[in-house]
Amino acid sequence: MKAQTSLSRRERQIMDIIYQLKEATVAQVLERLPDPPSYSAVRALLRVLENKGHLCHKQDGPRYVFSPTLSREAARQTALQHLRKTFFNGSTEEIMAALLDISEDDLSEEDYFRLQELIEKARKEGR
Repeated sequence: MKAQTSLSRRERQIMDIIYQLKEATVAQVLERLPDPPSYSAVRALLRVLENKGHLCHKQDGPRYVFSPTLSREAARQTALQHLRKTFFNGSTEEIMAALLDISEDDLSEEDYFRLQELIEKARKEGR
């Protein structure tokens, strides 16, 4: 998947549905979309996502069943790498500081402890 390929709001919704279901038909996506467009519009969006490299399909009788080309974790890593390079000058420290700035009310003591553990682990591993 190309890290540079951005997704529209509707494309992100579709990807979320497919990640939740692991694989999905047009009808399954359509029934889970908020304010769904037409069947043919969803089919077209799935083709766009396939052309962008986010989805692949297999045929199951007359239907296509779509699945992600990357695991959710791999897609997250790719997206974060792109975000870090694009908006934070490649700096992990800057992206972490920004995340902490916007989420200070949301973090519990357990969250801070877990973050501290992750930082210590990364330091030991030389990352």
